[in-house]
Amino acid sequence: MSSMAWVGRLAGSAALAVLVGCGSEESTAPEKPLSADASRSEVHALAAEVRLLTAGRGITALAKPPQVRPALVQLGQALAFDKILSGNRDIACMTCHLPSFGTGDGRSLSMGQGGSELGPARTNGVVIPRNSPAVFNLFAITELFWDGRVSRDQEGNYHTPAGAALTPAMTRVFEFGAVSAQPMFPVLSREEMRAFSGNELAAIPDEQQQQIWAGIMIRLGAVREYRHMFEKAYPGTRFEQMTFAHASNAIAGFIIDKLAFNNSPWDRFLGGNDEAMTQVQLQGAKDFMSARCSICHNGPALTDNKFHNVAVAQFGPGKGGEDGSDDFGRFRESHVAAEKYAFRTPPLRNVELTAPYGHDGAFFSLRDFVDHYSESDIKLTNFDASHPEIPGVLNNKIDILDSRDPLLQGVVFAPQTVDEVTEFMKALTDPAARNLAGVVPGRVPSGLPVEGKR
Repeated sequence: MSSMAWVGRLAGSAALAVLVGCGSEESTAPEKPLSADASRSEVHALAAEVRLLTAGRGITALAKPPQVRPALVQLGQALAFDKILSGNRDIACMTCHLPSFGTGDGRSLSMGQGGSELGPARTNGVVIPRNSPAVFNLFAITELFWDGRVSRDQEGNYHTPAGAALTPAMTRVFEFGAVSAQPMFPVLSREEMRAFSGNELAAIPDEQQQQIWAGIMIRLGAVREYRHMFEKAYPGTRFEQMTFAHASNAIAGFIIDKLAFNNSPWDRFLGGNDEAMTQVQLQGAKDFMSARCSICHNGPALTDNKFHNVAVAQFGPGKGGEDGSDDFGRFRESHVAAEKYAFRTPPLRNVELTAPYGHDGAFFSLRDFVDHYSESDIKLTNFDASHPEIPGVLNNKIDILDSRDPLLQGVVFAPQTVDEVTEFMKALTDPAARNLAGVVPGRVPSGLPVEGKR
């Protein structure tokens, strides 16, 4: 390989420094573990290189998730799929995290309260400014939501939009860290679940978070089956002593128990099987580990739990900015100038299944998003907004490029590198994650319809 070609290959790997999301595509990799023209010794030699590079980046296998008692899982599963948590009883948590769409919804921008139908077919609801992130392996993630507004630090302190409203008594209920706190917040959002009118929760002022949570518990307490399930999930505690923190923690327990996967070809490779991945996937792993990709995508979940601006076009209703329709990402939470337009480095496991990609779902193909990182400044300038789901690109491309992550500057790579790294991404898929129909309950205690039920 010429020196220029090698530079191109390394630059290709650098392009994935902060890869976001992915979607299911037909694989172009060979069907058999070894390609026809590769000897076993060549594959083992390539595997040895990948192992050395992986160790140098500190990337290790994903540990097993914490065990969750069955009664808590059962309660959390019911709550996650029950529309009773929403103001007008018309949307559930899992409406935007559909098992049939890789725990996303297949849309660029999610559609919340008031909508009908599911996934890309959903209409007439409030458009949410961001893409619905997948909820695989959340036990390994420390920063939640695209902007990291829910987290737990090493000292055990929770950082959330609720501030003091999330009391120490509530956080003592949490068994799974930040994941236990995350479900506390979609139910507060008028756009996502609570609605603007038509129900008793919508009538509560926004700043009275505890009252809103208490209102949901009143609803749940009126269902005898829920009272029994809560008390079974939390032995020794009467329902009247519980808060919505108990419900949120149960939903987290369900997510951790049913949506954690660690048996992908990559996991089997890390476990010592040199032939678990195809030769193309091994070469893609080498590309990925050789350069800057693994600077941001490291650790067991392949995320640094930090925030980066990767020059993705901004569109949709936004979350503020000068005209109210921009989205400054992490800057909204940290007020650090360098984090303007920066969003969380997503975990890459099962990334193949979670299209579309980016904080606003700007890309509908895994390969296209990998390719975006080559000359990302040019790609942003020439971004094609013709897809019917994209409502139009805002005129702030210069602002986005001004704070683009320096890791992406000067990155140019060949199509072959894009192909190889894309195939490596597919080796991160656990086969068990391809069919999640089993996580959808047949019914929920409220008697409301269950979305996604076969």
